[in-house]
Order: sequence, then structure tokens, then C-alpha cells
Amino acid sequence: MPRIQSSADLQNNYNEISSFCRENREPVFITKNGQGDLVIMSMETFEILNGKLELYRLLDEGRAAAEAGRKRPYSDVFSDIAKHYTDDQSGNRQIGNDGFSLSPCQG
Repeated sequence: MPRIQSSADLQNNYNEISSFCRENREPVFITKNGQGDLVIMSMETFEILNGKLELYRLLDEGRAAAEAGRKRPYSDVFSDIAKHYTDDQSGNRQIGNDGFSLSPCQG
């Protein structure tokens, strides 16, 4: 069930509302004069939500490209991806020259 608070509650109980958002990873809906006005969430929840939206956008872009006939075989795609990886001395995979690394899969 969504948590709904008034703007006065936000002003008077900011720390409690902030803690709720961070601990529960849920938004709080803020009303003003009895009407919905704002949605407040933690930065972590916001970043996760934005990441999902970006993923959905990219998936939709890929779907539209496939429908338009712009397709490539999986082997070509993964070959291109592999060209950007190099293994360092500790067995981690480096992507490009930015220092970003991936640990080998544990299975």
C-alpha cells in the first residue's frame, strides 16, 4: 500500500520520511491541500528506476530496429563486444581503457 503524507508532514517529519524511503526503497506520495503533488524517493531508488527506464528505451529501440529490418547475427554482435574486452593479469576483464573491470563469473 503506498505511503501518502501531507506537505506539512514532509516539512515537520523530513528525517522520518527520508529514512522510510531509504530503508524501504519505496516512494512517498506528498499531498498539498488534499491533492497529489509530489513523489519522493531515495537517490538509490531513483537511480534504479532511471536505469530501468533507460533499459526499456534501449529494448524498444532494438525492437523497432529489428522490425525495420536492421538485424545482425548474434555471432557478429558478440564478436564485436569481445573486441572491446581484454584480460588483465588477475583474470579480470577490462573494457576499453577506462579501467572498468568485470570479475570472472562464479558458478
